[in-house]
Amino acid sequence: MTQARRALVVRGGWEGHVPVAATDLFVPFLEKHGFEVHRADSPAPYADSAFMSGVDLVVQCYTMGTIEQAELRGLEAAVRAGTGMAGWHGGIADSFRNSSDYLHLIGGQFACHPGRHPDERRGSETDNFVPYTVTMLPEASAHPITEGIADFDLVTEQYWVLTDDYVDVLATTTQQVRSWDPWHREVTSPAIWTRRWGDGKIFVTTPGHSLDVLRNDSVRTIIERGMLWASR
Repeated sequence: MTQARRALVVRGGWEGHVPVAATDLFVPFLEKHGFEVHRADSPAPYADSAFMSGVDLVVQCYTMGTIEQAELRGLEAAVRAGTGMAGWHGGIADSFRNSSDYLHLIGGQFACHPGRHPDERRGSETDNFVPYTVTMLPEASAHPITEGIADFDLVTEQYWVLTDDYVDVLATTTQQVRSWDPWHREVTSPAIWTRRWGDGKIFVTTPGHSLDVLRNDSVRTIIERGMLWASR
């Protein structure tokens, strides 16, 4: 009998990204694909090397927050040994700002999400919702995560991320220059990327601020495929 794969869903941090509801959208998909799903409300399980050695996939939705050194060492060691890691938006690209080693593992860090014109801001999260396009790269057209997916438009937070050239970019998004912005040329950031780390694989997509974005057909398909791709 084939042993079920094990997925660890780590969710918490800033509640604005509804980490429980967001990850609950994808638990049935994981179970359908043969995963035994474990849930945690902190990164504490990362420090348990015996447990992590049996984890095939980490799905992390933990915006900001902090991570202890033992937890980070455990996560990095697990990924290096073959555990996959996947996530979206701030749950993976804006986690654990106190740790440069975490940022090194993931390969990209949220910098900002430029918002609407100041005169249009009302003091709510929608102040940062702007229309933008996720542009699929031609060289990624045959990748199992993005195959068959065309460019698509969203109205939500557009992440400007800081990355290095060890990420394998599958899609980008371009921040325009508006009259009220202090920058002077367009800035293109990865919107979907992967990263190899030892024997492990990491998948990141930056759309995913809210449940309606996660339910977008393209976003949801990309996340589902990304989790399967990253898994051991």
